[in-house]
Amino acid sequence: MSDPDVIVIGGGVSGLAAAWWVAQAGYCVEVWEHDARLGGKIATRQADGYLTEHAASLLRIGPDVSELLAATGLDAEKICASTPQGQRYLVRDGRLVAVPMRAGPLMRSSLWSPRGKLRVLAEPLLPRGGHPDETVSAFVERRLGREVLETAMEPFVAGPLASDPDRASAHAVLPQLVALEQRYGSLVVGACVRRLLRRGAAPVREMFSFGGGMAALIGALATASGVRLRPCSTALRVESAASGWRLTGRTPEGERSTRARQLVLSVPAPAAAALVRPFDAELGHLLGGVEYAAITVVHLGFDRAAIGHRLDGLGFLVPRSEGLPLTGCQWISSTFPSRAPRGKALLSCYVGGARSPQARDWSDGRCIDATLAMLDRLLGIRAAPERVWLDRHAAALPLYHGAYAGRLQAMAERLRRWPGLHLAANFAGGVSVHDRIVCARSLARRIDASLAGACPAVPATTPSATRVTALAQGMG
Repeated sequence: MSDPDVIVIGGGVSGLAAAWWVAQAGYCVEVWEHDARLGGKIATRQADGYLTEHAASLLRIGPDVSELLAATGLDAEKICASTPQGQRYLVRDGRLVAVPMRAGPLMRSSLWSPRGKLRVLAEPLLPRGGHPDETVSAFVERRLGREVLETAMEPFVAGPLASDPDRASAHAVLPQLVALEQRYGSLVVGACVRRLLRRGAAPVREMFSFGGGMAALIGALATASGVRLRPCSTALRVESAASGWRLTGRTPEGERSTRARQLVLSVPAPAAAALVRPFDAELGHLLGGVEYAAITVVHLGFDRAAIGHRLDGLGFLVPRSEGLPLTGCQWISSTFPSRAPRGKALLSCYVGGARSPQARDWSDGRCIDATLAMLDRLLGIRAAPERVWLDRHAAALPLYHGAYAGRLQAMAERLRRWPGLHLAANFAGGVSVHDRIVCARSLARRIDASLAGACPAVPATTPSATRVTALAQGMG
């Protein structure tokens, strides 16, 4: 068997998406995955009429995602969220409070005090400010005030991103908001300008999944023409070689080596650090310093009549001021009714994250009890769940903490020393499935340019919000 043009180490969604995009350009790609199953944390469970996801449960539409769906035939399997612009809730003083999703109703709601609303309205009068290492908390409080931070941004950062806003990098976590300030001098003005520019555009139902769950995406990527899969194959070492890279690993057939002109490391930061440390200690150190949060997902199947709340939305987030170890809950059967049998309800709740690292060591029983106690108070639970599943992720999501913009920039600088070596994982460029597909497309273009003999653009060294995004996409 001939050597591939590109080797991808890691068969999660980042690696498979990168392999798929590169293969579309006509190159032979070989994907090494140490597990027997592809997909990384993405996996779908079906039992007793319920469908639960181990990790990501939905996908956001966008140009690159749309192109991938059309090319793979996944368009036919797409199911749109029943509540695309659905109601969101926050826990406040021990009860659920609806969050208006439009500016006018939001400013008329009781979510913020009159003082807090005036602070938001005064935002356009503030000067530009900040620095590359500014935290999410510092950025949001500086631009919009403490109330917005505590009631809106902190739950979002602690929930879907599992991060601590007091430590998370604003440039890495909120690049679009930081870019608005840099371009327009104001978040409010920038948002208004963008809304005017989009006026007249057709509304988009942005959130969707697949009839068979997110595993359908993995299956489609894994069957791409031009991609050779090597499951149960562990990378032991990688080395720079003549005209490319050499990978030595352990396969079901024994130890073997293979060469490729380009090498993509699409594994968690600690695994990537172990592979690069023998030839670049500094890059290994940078990768080894990436922190991860542990998350336990508790899936609960109820008889619908056992829940007093209307479940008229996507779910709720929990601010840290509530003092709860749970960061949020998705009402899965409200978003995708086919995920539960008729007359049933499926909820997925999230325990842990950077806010509650101690929950990593909790027993299954304690996680379930804490979840049920919260749901009983918030949703009016009248009976025990009929089904319970737990998915534990010891290293669920990377935390874009500290001077993360500088860390990404330093990684990019080290990669310049190793032509043909790329990083493609969720520690750079975003943690959502949409982000991974977009970053994979960007990486594939760089690889195509390199293999075709062109000179790819050199990432800038100024850590602005747009440059941080470019650096991250350049790595993968």
